[in-house]
Amino acid sequence: MSKYRTHTCGELTLNNKGQTIKLSGWINKKRDHGNLLFLDLRDHYGLTQCVIDEGNKIFKEIEKLPLETVLQVEGKVLVREKDTINKNLNTGEIEVGIEKYKILARTKELPLPVFSDQEYSEEIRLKYRFLDLRRNKIHNNIILRSKIISFIRTEMQKYGFLEYQTPILTSSSPEGARDFLVPSRLNPGKFYALPQAPQQFKQLIMVSGFDKYFQIAPCFRDEDARADRSPGEFYQLDLEMSFVEQEDVFVIVEELFVNLFKKFSSKKLLHKKFPRISFNEAMLKYGSDKPDLRNPLEITDITEIFKRDDVNFEIFKKLVIKGSIVRGIVTKNTSEKPRSFFDGIDKWAKEEGSSGLAYFSIENFDKLSAKGPVGKFFSEKSLKEIMTKMNAEVGDTIFMSCGNKSEVEKLLSNARNKIANELNLIDENVFHFVG
Repeated sequence: MSKYRTHTCGELTLNNKGQTIKLSGWINKKRDHGNLLFLDLRDHYGLTQCVIDEGNKIFKEIEKLPLETVLQVEGKVLVREKDTINKNLNTGEIEVGIEKYKILARTKELPLPVFSDQEYSEEIRLKYRFLDLRRNKIHNNIILRSKIISFIRTEMQKYGFLEYQTPILTSSSPEGARDFLVPSRLNPGKFYALPQAPQQFKQLIMVSGFDKYFQIAPCFRDEDARADRSPGEFYQLDLEMSFVEQEDVFVIVEELFVNLFKKFSSKKLLHKKFPRISFNEAMLKYGSDKPDLRNPLEITDITEIFKRDDVNFEIFKKLVIKGSIVRGIVTKNTSEKPRSFFDGIDKWAKEEGSSGLAYFSIENFDKLSAKGPVGKFFSEKSLKEIMTKMNAEVGDTIFMSCGNKSEVEKLLSNARNKIANELNLIDENVFHFVG
């Protein structure tokens, strides 16, 4: 038995009733009820509520201890009253009556509370990273990362892959970002580069006859941070296979990701076999080669319609004659949305660097017509053609962009996501992979 603890802070249950135990951990939170003092003791495994009454001679001493003091407590396991049970904790049916204590490490006033998941500035969080990592949300993220990497390693070995480590100090390579350079001690004035990816080394492994390679590989790139990676470095699953076709790779990756998300995510996985979309189709329908398919909005090319004589939208017509394209997005049943909705989308598009998004809504009173800033430029016949091409109906709205291909793709890709978020069209509780 350890001299510091008999149990962890996430372990005690009703089965331990009446036992004298030792716990060690951090004081996560205190609640002073006058005659009773409750404190939650936290370690890596969970929380246990400890209690002491004012009649105990050590009451005043414990009362003065600041949060995050590292404490060892000894006492008996008590059963909580029914109305005080915490169903959110594994230890929620019991508490420990403190009889003895020992301070293992003292602390000063905290620059940020650990028991709260309140957001703080990045500067504070990085300066006191050891405190930030104690917070429940961040702590659990680190644990999850470890479990995911361990799961990937086990699965890849089941598929017959072996893990090989590739060098970290290497020569510069023509990748997509800037290299990080490390000065050479033995060769003054010369530098090693940190690998942006293990590309060359894994190819050496494959031509050397190692059949299936994988690595949880560090990639060092001197580029700005992104939402899904830290500045400077990130880790990726890297794999290679010999004597296979593209479909063989798809089968391994699809099965791995399906198993991974089944095990670690509560979200619904829409497809066990990923839908396949060609690059050209993805750029046409979604303006991106990595579209979010939870978003039902699609982009349609309507350039040819602007070559018609009965379309009088001269700004777009002149651009089309010069080689520009026109593409649009249809939103269902939005014609009665307030003007502020449409103005907000148009303002957002201008902030993105474009001249805005043209739009009109389709209505049918005496005859088919369009309302909105550019609705008057379309004849009934041209509206019918647009509706057929875009699968639009009366009550829908058409958003359009005109320009060169890359500009239109970029704007409508972002607009597609912006509009879907504004209309709450994306189900955040599902995953929709695409190959």
